[in-house]
This record gives sequence, C-alpha cells and structure tokens, in this order.
Amino acid sequence: MSGQSTYTPSNGFTRWLDTRLPVLRLVNDSFVDYPTPRNLNYWWTFGGILTFCLAVQIVTGIVLAMHYVPTTELAFASVEHIMRDVNYGWLIRYVHANGASMFFIAVYIHMFRGLYYGSYKAPREVLWILGVLIYLLMMATAFFGYVLPWGQMSFWGATVITNLFGAIPLVGDALRTWLWGGFAVGDPTLNRFFSLHYLFPFLIAGVVVLHVWALHVSGQGNPAGIEVKDPKKDTVAFTPYATMKDAFGLALFMILFAYFVFFNPNALGEPDNYIVANPLSTPAHIVPEWYLLPFYAILRAVTFDIGPIDSKLGGVIAMFGAIAILFVLPWLDTSKVRSARFRPLYRQFFWIFVIVCLGLGYCGGAMPDDILIPVGDGGMTVTHLSQILTAYYFLHFLVVFPVLGLIEKPEPLPESIAASVLHGTRQEKATS
Repeated sequence: MSGQSTYTPSNGFTRWLDTRLPVLRLVNDSFVDYPTPRNLNYWWTFGGILTFCLAVQIVTGIVLAMHYVPTTELAFASVEHIMRDVNYGWLIRYVHANGASMFFIAVYIHMFRGLYYGSYKAPREVLWILGVLIYLLMMATAFFGYVLPWGQMSFWGATVITNLFGAIPLVGDALRTWLWGGFAVGDPTLNRFFSLHYLFPFLIAGVVVLHVWALHVSGQGNPAGIEVKDPKKDTVAFTPYATMKDAFGLALFMILFAYFVFFNPNALGEPDNYIVANPLSTPAHIVPEWYLLPFYAILRAVTFDIGPIDSKLGGVIAMFGAIAILFVLPWLDTSKVRSARFRPLYRQFFWIFVIVCLGLGYCGGAMPDDILIPVGDGGMTVTHLSQILTAYYFLHFLVVFPVLGLIEKPEPLPESIAASVLHGTRQEKATS
C-alpha cells in the first residue's frame, strides 16, 4: 500500500496549487515515492508497456479518424487515401494496425504473468477483475476496428461474428438487427462500429485509471508472492528504480514494434483485407486477427448439440464462457500460496496451459477439416484437436485449480521480500 503521503511543496505556487488541486501530490505519491517491492523482475514492466500501447492507439486513432469515411462506398478508398496521399499516413496507419498486435502481445504476457505469480489472489481480486474487463473491452475494440478497412475479411468477419448473436434465445434476433442497423451488414453497421471503435479506447483508459487505483490500494504483487513486512527493507521508491527498469523494457519492446512497422508491416494481417469487400464472393477461409484465434477455435470446437442447446448456441456459450471464467478465477484457486515459484505441481500445469492456449491459436487459424494425424481413411482433424484443447481449457480452471490447492505441498516461503532477494543473490554466488 502507498501509505502516508511524502510530498512537500517546494515553493509558493506549488503550496497554493496543493491546497486547491493536489495533482502534483498525486503524481509524486503514485509515480515517484510509491513503495515498490524490491524483487520485481522484468515481467512487471508490461504494465507500463500497456499504458504506452494504449496512448499510441488513441493518438494514431484520432488522426486516422480525421481522414476515414465510414460508408461502404468510400471506406476502402479512404484507407487507400490515407496510405497514399496523407502526409505520413502510411506510417500512422501501420503504427495503429501493428500497435493493436503489440497491445495484445503485451496484454497476454501481462495476464500469463498474473496467472503464474498469483496476482489475482486476495486482496487483489478487484484489480484482476478490472484487468479482465480491460481485456474484454480490448477484444471488442479490436473487432470493431477490424471491420473498418472494409476489405473482404472485414466484411465477412463482421457477418460471421454478428450472426452468432442471433443464436442467443429470445433477444438474439433483436440484438443482431441492432448491431447491423438493418437486415444485413451495411452502411449502418459500419457507422455503428466506427463510433464504438472510437469510443471504447476512452472507456479502456477510464478502466485503466480504476485498475491503477486498485493497484495502489492493495499494493503491488511480487515474484515471491508475499506481502511487504518492513517497507524500509522490502521496498524501494518507484522512481528511479522501477521507472528505469520500465524504460529499458519499453525500449526493447519498441525495437520489436519498429521492426513490424518499418520492415514487415503486413506480417500480422490478412492479405484478403487488401481486396475490397464483396458480399457476392466468400473467402475460402474466414478468420479473425491472430489475437482472437484461440476463442475462435473454442467457438468452432462445439460441433454437436447439447440437449436443447444446438451447436451454434453451444459454441457461443463456450466462447464467452472462456472469457467469463477469468472473472471468477480468484475464487476457483484454493491454494493459499500465490507464486508458482513455490508450487512445483502448479508450475507444470501452468506450462501445459500455455501450450494449450498456443494450440488453440493454431487451431483457430487452420481449416477445421485439415487432418493432423492420418488414420485409415480419416484421422484426427483440427476440429478434434480444438475439442480436446477446449475441454482442457475449462478443466484447468474448474478442476485443476481447485484440486491442486488441496493436494499440493508447496515449498517453504521466504520470511520477507528482502530475505528472498538476499537468498537469491547468495544462490547465484554459490553456483557461479
């Protein structure tokens, strides 16, 4: 926790401002003297990287919106106009398009770090829930943005995903019609998606403020998964210690970002989106952007009816359930130990889960009928693998998490954060 404020106004103006609008005190207490666990590693830099990515997306998005025309007749041409005629339009668009991928790379690393180190456990449940809400808003924003270039994959992706809402009982048809703004994907749909794509980043920014607020109330987690006992020994000031580490991590991340923008800008996109949308020509394989592929695989994995629930509705329930289950994760894990560093069994299951998620991403981008393991006239297809991986995805949270907490024998925890740092240093000296 941040504790008592250490800010002291240095002159008459800052004293005057502090009694009326203590913004300098807020900045000092949040980003300068904020006590940070001294054992944080570079996996914690992705919080700052995500803030950078959000700022880049908002700034470039505002500039692109000045030139974009949200009509089915002019949307594709307006994107080409940005690329060819607007000063540095190509750079702004490539930064925005690849920035979405960089945003999701950072958020996935951030989330897997939270899963590994138990960042969702008490007293940080609200912090985790707000993080999952940010992730959900990111997915919606990315989907809306994918439709805006009005290429082949934009149109057909919008058609497939919006049609899924029609499977929801009672309200499905009305919801789909509202999303379309009519009876098919067209001008009203594009206008709605453009408005929502412009609005949602500011909603994300608002939730990020709540996320940071919750972080400062509960205090930062750390690799050892133990709480601060002696602030003088266990913590250091956020500036310069954490800020310099974050700056170095951000610099490395920006090198990766720059590689895609300047040397391989279309590597993470779909070639079909450079073909203008044509409702009379269906692409051979309709897929979302890479960062949504695991959930697309879960959607397609349900190919059978479950009682009164048909396969289409079952797929929708599974896809949204895969996200919804993250909201209740803090109450599914029964272990009293946070960090996987001291949970030998959980470490193994964590890496299995990472492999499962990567496998789902592969399945989401592959053709469902592709044969992976030939057996006789048939064999294991991508759909079969998707079903196995989807089953494990839910079992990991609903079975593995609760059971491991009951049967696993954790390793001894260090006495304090300072002790864990010193112990690690001594280990390094002993092995060198």
